[in-house]
Formats: sequence, structure tokens, C-alpha cells
Amino acid sequence: MGCALHASIIITNYNYGRFLRECIDSALNQTYPNTEVVVVDDGSSDDSREIIAGYSDRIVPVLKANGGMGSAFNAGFAVSSGEVVCFLDADDTLLPAAIQRAVDVFIRQGVAKVHWPLQIVDEQGRETGVYPTQSLPHGDLRESVIRDGEMGYVWPMTSGNAWARDFLESLFPVPEDEYRSSAESYLATLAPAFGPVGRLLEPMSTYRMHGHSLSNRKLVSEYIKNSFRHRVALWNGFRKMRIDVNTELWPPSAESLHQILLACEDLTGLIPSGSSFIFVEWDQWGPGQIVAGCRAIPFLERDGRYWGKPLDDLTAIQEIERLRRAGASFMVFGWPAFWWLDYYSDLHRHLRSEFRCVLENERLVVFDLRR
Repeated sequence: MGCALHASIIITNYNYGRFLRECIDSALNQTYPNTEVVVVDDGSSDDSREIIAGYSDRIVPVLKANGGMGSAFNAGFAVSSGEVVCFLDADDTLLPAAIQRAVDVFIRQGVAKVHWPLQIVDEQGRETGVYPTQSLPHGDLRESVIRDGEMGYVWPMTSGNAWARDFLESLFPVPEDEYRSSAESYLATLAPAFGPVGRLLEPMSTYRMHGHSLSNRKLVSEYIKNSFRHRVALWNGFRKMRIDVNTELWPPSAESLHQILLACEDLTGLIPSGSSFIFVEWDQWGPGQIVAGCRAIPFLERDGRYWGKPLDDLTAIQEIERLRRAGASFMVFGWPAFWWLDYYSDLHRHLRSEFRCVLENERLVVFDLRR
């Protein structure tokens, strides 16, 4: 890479017209002058295409039928020319210095990708937090991803990454059937096998959480089914780079994923739609809804978020009663949390004596809290 790198920002959009102007403007207002903006509309039915047309020749428009995230990545990359490429979700934004800061790292370090934290905002753009909360890794992460696949290191979502074009050219096209969503995970997993990873310490983009965010509407069972397909696609990606891996050794194990999938099916047949249930150790199961139309409450819980383990049995019992009065209908223990039933023995006795155990197998113990 030379010192005057050309950069491409590829915005991928599907029915996010209400956020699209803010996103495009953030890409056009970068302090790094040598930047093109490509906007891919993936078959929107809202006013997105009218908004895109309003920018005339300030952007490179790509209008296509709906094909999903991987398809949109492929279409945008095919018309781009940047030596540094940033994919930007249409409901997110880039801070003005994002590309400049990323390009500086590419020039100094010759990395395969640069990533940075994301400032989380709500639908109105109010700041609510930062993701990830831990420091992002950097340097040579090759052995980590060969050994652990997608679990090899922590990376931000789509809008928190910039990629070296020579890496992308070695890998594209993204498998479209396997990556209708989460296409950034394909790139993020494989990039460290190509070269070192650079990082910026401060958030350089926003990540918008709202009612239509993918993570808010997808079922855990869908993630699990996709995980099996992703493993095959990632194995093929490593093979393209002439790297040998054994995807069956990647965590979580195939057996663990299968058990989670079966547990989701157990709960779907047990917990009525519209119910709320207390779910112990829910972070073990990944993002998304456990049961369609039902709310999983972490335990302990404060303002809908996991708050840590109870100090003692009495605290746990009091919290269950509080949540039950607030509408929780069931309490679910997944097998990674079965040790709770021994450690909090008084809690276990309370549940057994006061409520009916409606399911008990190698994956789940479920109590009906409805008296």
C-alpha cells in the first residue's frame, strides 16, 4: 500500500430510509478526502431509493433485488476501488475522522484490518453505551482464529471495521446463502489468518439499537442453525487461503450447539406465547429470543440486564418473588447453570416445594411459577 491510499465506504441498506440520510451524510463528511461512497440498496420497499437518487453523483448507487447482507457486500465491493474498505450498516454512522484514523494505521502497520469500538445509540441517537466493553485485541491473532474460529477474538459489528482490499480480494465473494446476515463475521474470522489486526481505542462509529435491529428480532435457534452452515463456509474460506483447520474443534462444540437447539425446541413447546420467564445463565446461549414471542429475563436482573449472581439463597428467593409478581410465569435453568441447584440449595428447596417442575431433562429444569 502506498501513502496516498484510496478508501471506499460501502453502505448496505434494506428499508432503513428513516436513517439513511444521516448514514450517507456521515460517510460524505469524512475528514479523509480520498474517499468514495458506494450505497447498495438491497431491494427496499420504502423511500430509500428516492433518498439515494437525491445524492446524484456524490455517491455510487447500486440498486439490486433483495439478496441479504452477503449479497449486498458482494455487489458493493464489485464496484468499489478503495485500497481500504469500510462496510457501513445504513442505520449506523461514521464519526468524521474514522477513515482518516483507520488509513493512518494501515499505512503504519500494514494490517489486514483495523477495528474500533462502537458508540451504541438508541433510535433517537441518544448514547446508551459502548460495545464491546472490553479492550479490542490487536496484533498477530492468526493462531487464535485457526484454533477457535469465530470465538478466536472479540470484534465489533459491521460498522466498526475497515479492511485491506488485498485481503478482501483473496476471499470474495462472500457466500451469499450462508451469510444473508452477519456477513462481517465471515470477514472478521478470516482476516487474522491473512495478516495482523490493527485497532483504534476510541469509538469511531455509532451502532443503533432499535426495534428493528437484527439482534432484537432473531431467534437463538436461527443463530444455532446458521452456526453450522457458517462453520462449513469458514472452513472453505480458510482452505482458499491454504490453511488447514478442524471446525469440529471450535467452541462452542457442535454437541453444545445441538443441545441449545434442542433446548429451544423444548421451551417452544412448553412456554405459551406472550409469556415472560426467568432464564438463568442466558448469556451462555448467545443473542436473540429463546422462544418466539416470549421475554427471557436474566437472573439477577436490573432494568432488563444481567446483574450478577445472587449473594445468597434469600436474595435469590426474594428476586424470584419480585419477578413473579411482575409477571414472570416460569423459571428456566439451562444445563450450564445446573450447578445453581446444588450451590443455592435453599433456593432449590423453595422452588421444589412452592412450584411445579414441568420439565426436567439433561438440558433443562423448568418450574411453573403460576400458582
